[in-house]
Amino acid sequence: MITCISPIDGSIYAERPALGASDAAAAVKRARAAQSDWAARPLSERIALVQDGVARIGAMNDQIVPELAHQMGRPIRYGGEFGGFNERATYMADIAQDALSDIVIEDSDSFRRVIKRVPHGVVLVVAPWNYPYMTAINTVAPALIAGNAVMLKHASQTPLVGERLAEAFHAAGIPEDVFQNVFLDHQTTSDLIAAKSFGFVNFTGSVGGGRAIETAAAGTFTGVGLELGGKDPGYVCDDADVQAAADTLIDGAMFNSGQCCCGIERIYVAEALFDDFVAKAVEIVKGYRLGNPLDPETTIGPMAHARFAETVRDQTAEAIAAGATAHIDPADFPQDNGAYLMPQILTNVTHDMRVMREESFGPVVGIMAVKDDAEAIRLMNDSDYGLTAAVWTKDVARAEAIADQIETGTVFMNRADYLDPALCWTGCKDTGRGGGLSVIGYHNLTRPKSYHLKKA
Repeated sequence: MITCISPIDGSIYAERPALGASDAAAAVKRARAAQSDWAARPLSERIALVQDGVARIGAMNDQIVPELAHQMGRPIRYGGEFGGFNERATYMADIAQDALSDIVIEDSDSFRRVIKRVPHGVVLVVAPWNYPYMTAINTVAPALIAGNAVMLKHASQTPLVGERLAEAFHAAGIPEDVFQNVFLDHQTTSDLIAAKSFGFVNFTGSVGGGRAIETAAAGTFTGVGLELGGKDPGYVCDDADVQAAADTLIDGAMFNSGQCCCGIERIYVAEALFDDFVAKAVEIVKGYRLGNPLDPETTIGPMAHARFAETVRDQTAEAIAAGATAHIDPADFPQDNGAYLMPQILTNVTHDMRVMREESFGPVVGIMAVKDDAEAIRLMNDSDYGLTAAVWTKDVARAEAIADQIETGTVFMNRADYLDPALCWTGCKDTGRGGGLSVIGYHNLTRPKSYHLKKA
């Protein structure tokens, strides 16, 4: 059984039976059989059907928002994910015609030479629970538009999300075998990948999960896209707007209880601004209200699971024992138990501490003073991860010069924790490989096929 334990009260919110090996193989067979007819449909028709499915998710939002609170703890006051979900799907629909168009090298009396982009076939999307709609649509929409069949395996924490997506896409007219929501355990997933069931696999999750995907795919030559862990830094330069930096970076660290793929997990501040920045950061966090996510007054809900909160508690306690200073009083957040975890700001931290090196994925952030850009760059690069980095300065040239030296997938200036669908979403080091969204997302979800046609 795939079981969702609600972080609100620890009760079982949903259970679904996992497919056995034979049923899972049959689902793959159905997807393969349906894919060629789907790919043969006009591109404009595939785009319209996907857009209709996306709109149907928007129409379900009143039901989806409390479902998300029950499944993974995000407060209802934030209204769900449809804004970003729709933005990403719409952008990918808008660029599809150009992104998938033929590259004509020659079309003369003698030769027609052209490169076409053709779908992989069946794409497996393994989606995470933290932003379950937005992370899934990053691949689902362009994969379908490009002519692939899609099988979606969602995280056990958010099983209703895949069902909602299937409901919407099927109601829009996308054939049931072209888009399938499947419940699979880890072993069955690995076995399917090892059996060359898929033309491409996209996985968003932990580093350990990514290793398991790569291990299963070894020797199959299956294309793999991986977005794994992160320890994203923010750097506040000496000319930054301190209030704006504090507002955005602390929100980036604490929103969704810190459970954001590109959330801010460590902050470096120019020495001259350090005290002011920390004071403003503490003031922001003290204004949060920790509580039941179904309460519209709650601004920070529980983490998705008690074991996730325990990891963050351990990192924080170890840092404090090693000399870090905690700035938030537990008395201000009395629900610090189980999945409910109070937010915390730490100073006097070092890179010897787990809280500054290992992914926390929770509402804690360490802040360090730095003497100059060179020290900030060195510390930002002193990480096993590389998803995003946020630089705060009034000088665009300075920001770009710093960005050129940071080992990461995306660099922001004067913003953080945002995914621009026009730009490739990618990472380096232990954050993974490949790239989603943008025209590059389409390139990864298709393969080039060359035609060299000599005319009689």
